[in-house]
Amino acid sequence: MARNNAIEHNVDNPEQPISEKKRKKRERNLIFYPLGTIGRDMMYYLFNNCILTYILFTKQLTSRQLLAITAIMVAARIFDALNDPIMGNIIERTRTRWGKFKPWLLAGVLSTSVVIYLAFNSSLQGWPFIIFFGVIYFAYSITYTMHDISYWGMIPSLSRDADLRNQYTSRATFFAGVGSTLASVLIPIFTTGEKALGGSAATAYGIVALVIALMGPLFILFTVLGVKEHRGEEEPKMKLNFQRITRTIRQNDQLRWMILIFLLQQIGNSLVFGGIGSSFIYFRYGYEGGLYSIFSMVGVAATAVLMLIYPALSRKFTRRKMMTGLMVMVAIGSSVELISGLFMPANSLSFVVLTVGYMIVNLGLYGFYLIMMISIINTVEYNQLKTGHRNEAIITSMRPLLTKMGSAIVVALTSLTYLIFRVTEKTNAIADFEQQAQLGTITDSARMEGIREVVASVSQSQTTGLLLAMVLIPLLFGFLSYFLYQRFYRLDEKTYEEICARLDTERKEPVPD
Repeated sequence: MARNNAIEHNVDNPEQPISEKKRKKRERNLIFYPLGTIGRDMMYYLFNNCILTYILFTKQLTSRQLLAITAIMVAARIFDALNDPIMGNIIERTRTRWGKFKPWLLAGVLSTSVVIYLAFNSSLQGWPFIIFFGVIYFAYSITYTMHDISYWGMIPSLSRDADLRNQYTSRATFFAGVGSTLASVLIPIFTTGEKALGGSAATAYGIVALVIALMGPLFILFTVLGVKEHRGEEEPKMKLNFQRITRTIRQNDQLRWMILIFLLQQIGNSLVFGGIGSSFIYFRYGYEGGLYSIFSMVGVAATAVLMLIYPALSRKFTRRKMMTGLMVMVAIGSSVELISGLFMPANSLSFVVLTVGYMIVNLGLYGFYLIMMISIINTVEYNQLKTGHRNEAIITSMRPLLTKMGSAIVVALTSLTYLIFRVTEKTNAIADFEQQAQLGTITDSARMEGIREVVASVSQSQTTGLLLAMVLIPLLFGFLSYFLYQRFYRLDEKTYEEICARLDTERKEPVPD
């Protein structure tokens, strides 16, 4: 049975009210911890979801150069994913007066800001740009990992109570959604079409990158300065080695299943935002950033509500029951999207139907994401029960590791889709008009007139191919993650409570609040 009033009662004894000092600490953490991620997720969205679109619509690319960019992105994200457990191990060994998480939070966000600014402010073209892109992409992989592992790794140190963890996770995920939603709405508006800042996509992306690079460090100060973590269960420093990482995964069968399940979920969850969604919208409905902004904003609007009400839902429904309802929503939303794209003309009504369908799909897949987040975190206590070690930074590093592995696969699937349906033929033509506008050789009206002619030449087979890729792939991977979770994940609410109870009888230190 879940502990419902965790904010007001002691974890060891639910009937005993907690002290005023602990209550204020919890309330403060519940406010300042999630606020810190808004800027981080704006940076994440800009780099991970917009970089390929930025390149396609501002650079002239041959098929070989697109393949080179794809190879760089896949290799860098695999490297990044493999680097996550190493970073988690480094954090485990960090001991400072500010704790083990906060130094890496601040250093990582500041360095990521520099990398992001440079990435979107390059005038290079051709192979010189490809070389520059390779360097900058690997640099981003290193710097973002520093603060991403640190940020999500803090949750187990803030509380071990199931209900409080649900609140920390759902609130952080909600504010992460706020950051990514702001980015997804504003970036297309100010970088694409008639409202592009500076009169061209390249100039606009440079300005947007500067603004977001400044916002990241400002928001992370909420977490660095406002959050107080519990340090009573910090383990002694352990030697950094791959053996400890692999041993943690090998000994924790529930973590191993979650690695596969979460990876599948991330592929399905990320594909639309990886570039296919924007290309489909621009080719079918017009080259206007406002259209994709509406699509993105409405598509994620329902997820914000889900993040806020998830703690209440988790007290009423088990995660397994919620997963079933969410899977039904994914199937319904996918059907609505297909009806819009295959059986309706490319008009305003079709766009509205498509957007509503995507909102339903996104609600289901983001619900999966929230459940997966909590399910991975709950393997910390399972690991402690089995091995005597929490290894919380290593275990929580699996989430960003799998996110990046999934994004690597998404990049490969996206580029493969572009090559199969000859998308670069059209984006190169659009990029040519964007470059001329940036150099001042044509007017803004001439830029838009030329781009509209390019969009009008897109064939039905090209838009249909993009639609099928953005609908069927998420549906398939969502179903696989649902099936495996229901079949193999055993740490349900009752089992987790039993594990915590067993640990409470063995521990010498008080439970972290």
